[in-house]
Amino acid sequence: MSKLKYQDYEWAMGEALLFAEAAAKADEVPIGACLLDSQGKIICGAGNEKESVHDPCGHAEIITLRKAAELLGDWRLENCTLVVTLEPCLMCMGALWQSRIKTLVFGAYDSKGGALSLGYDVHKDKRLNHQFSVIGGVKHYETSRLLSQFFRQKRGTYNFKKPKS
Repeated sequence: MSKLKYQDYEWAMGEALLFAEAAAKADEVPIGACLLDSQGKIICGAGNEKESVHDPCGHAEIITLRKAAELLGDWRLENCTLVVTLEPCLMCMGALWQSRIKTLVFGAYDSKGGALSLGYDVHKDKRLNHQFSVIGGVKHYETSRLLSQFFRQKRGTYNFKKPKS
């Protein structure tokens, strides 16, 4: 089993960004994910699909884990690395724990919905039967910019004028 390097994560984050951009084109929140095997090869990936399939679990992470489990014929994704453009929510962190991944790599931090930012350190909770490593902030600028642009476009341009005195 080879040890992946930071450059591998940067490359994979670029691939996850492609899934996020495709999600944005489908009018989904632009979050993308891909799963790497122990050699750094992409097994599969996905973008968010919450809106298009009306599924609250339609997060890029969940879809990617489901695809990988089906492709590999096993829900245990040991020695795999999930790369995702936004810090996972609590639901997705639970799914990552359940899947037994080795490493989570994410781009942008999410102070309003990210499990880690909110203090839920599922990945290192010794009370659980599996722990995994986390690397955050990979291509933070690019991943944050994509999300910011998407929401700015959704809200429209605000043109506030000062009232005349």
